[in-house]
Amino acid sequence: MGGWAVFVNRGHDMPRPVYAGLVQGTMSAGLTLFLKSVVEGLSRRIAYPMRLWVPPVIACLGSASLLVAIHVASGTPEIWKTIAVPLLVSTSYAAFYNYSISAR
Repeated sequence: MGGWAVFVNRGHDMPRPVYAGLVQGTMSAGLTLFLKSVVEGLSRRIAYPMRLWVPPVIACLGSASLLVAIHVASGTPEIWKTIAVPLLVSTSYAAFYNYSISAR
């Protein structure tokens, strides 16, 4: 996802696109662990049928908040374009993973 961040920020002066890529690449690695932990923890604590949708929604909101805050702090020029694809991918992962462990 770091490459995506460099791509969508390519119209800005260097090294801003590279910084955006480094930030997004690092965040993507950390968020994968965060999402998995949140989804597993919440799916054990929430009753069916709400456990099918609540954990991914909470994970998505948490991921979006972290991504926006850190990209703002690091000065990423195109924040919404930068986080759109990683957030879509991570939310899809959280939803599919949650369903796989909740449907048992």
